[in-house]
Amino acid sequence: MLKRIICILCAAVLSVGMCSCGKGGSSESEEMVKHSEFDDGKMRKDMSAMDYRTEMGIGINLGNTLESYWEDKSNKTTGAQIIGENTPLNYETCWGAVETTQECIDGIKAEGFSTVRIPVYWGNMMEDDEKYEINDEYFDRVTEIIDYCRKDGLYVVLNIHHYDEFIVENKSKEEALKIFDNLWTQIAEEYKDYSDYLIFEGFNENVGTVREEDNFSEDEIYDYVNQLNQTFVDAVRSTGGNNQERPLIASGYWTNIDNTTNEKFKMPEDSAEDKLMVSVHYIDNACYWTNQVGGEYWLDYSKSQCELLKEAFTDKGIPVFVGECTSIYEQERFVKNAEYNTSPDCLSVILNMAADYGFVPVLWDVNDNFYSRTEFKIKDEAHAQVIYDLCERFAK
Repeated sequence: MLKRIICILCAAVLSVGMCSCGKGGSSESEEMVKHSEFDDGKMRKDMSAMDYRTEMGIGINLGNTLESYWEDKSNKTTGAQIIGENTPLNYETCWGAVETTQECIDGIKAEGFSTVRIPVYWGNMMEDDEKYEINDEYFDRVTEIIDYCRKDGLYVVLNIHHYDEFIVENKSKEEALKIFDNLWTQIAEEYKDYSDYLIFEGFNENVGTVREEDNFSEDEIYDYVNQLNQTFVDAVRSTGGNNQERPLIASGYWTNIDNTTNEKFKMPEDSAEDKLMVSVHYIDNACYWTNQVGGEYWLDYSKSQCELLKEAFTDKGIPVFVGECTSIYEQERFVKNAEYNTSPDCLSVILNMAADYGFVPVLWDVNDNFYSRTEFKIKDEAHAQVIYDLCERFAK
């Protein structure tokens, strides 16, 4: 409990530092803030990608929430149905989430997290007219939740989630690149006055997926992956304002570590200096799905995956953003006679391993799973202790 109190106090101090960073009460600052009274609009141009990585600490996903949708592939623009009265809340709750509140985000901050990843299905509430114009009301709700986070001094990572899957599976390469340029131009324009505590991540897990009829070679798929990330970066930078220097996260090929560390994967060129990260998911994914968690092989495999990332990116000054990490290890995932045989044990091993390698680990979480969005706390005390200990480590 003492560690928990220390962690919460450290988080509060860090929040004050983040909220006050760069504030001088100038009229210039006030003019820059277009959307939010909780974000000062300041860019710390001397910050490198590695500097951001250090401050981002440990994160959590607001999963199955703003990226939720009901599929309708007959809708050629969005791939999504109209739900209920077609309000943002209809979509936010359609996969079982409760309405996101300031208290929910306050609790996330109090539990020691420094970063919130907000996945978004931008096709929700969009007209099926092939113009790909993001709905204003939907924008407003996304902005409201960003502001909940910024009020607490948290980093926010915003992406295109699941909608990217619909586009790459149903549109030609040429069409997809144009659509993503359009979408990212709109998103970047909407938030170009926010500070560098708002970070854009190009896509989710489907960079590398193509239409069945395309029959691309491996080289052609990698070229497509690289073009998607380049399109994302170019679209954001083209909108000017703070987006000229905003930290950005390029998405790995299926966010798979082996694919992303392949020499055919190329980081995009960038007009900004040292502002790019790369995104992968689940350090121990292969062991999780083959029920080999907790043993010697799991430990060796996870370390080998980290070594691949270190050699391909970290050693070159490119931070690794592990945008989704397992939060709860179910008992059936453990190998027989596992050395680490509880979920908190494994969570501690993987998160500390990610920290050892200098990665940004972000837990995948959905409503009422790891963190309770109604009780505003981590549900299991042993899991909570892992986060508190890691928070204490980051605070040193």
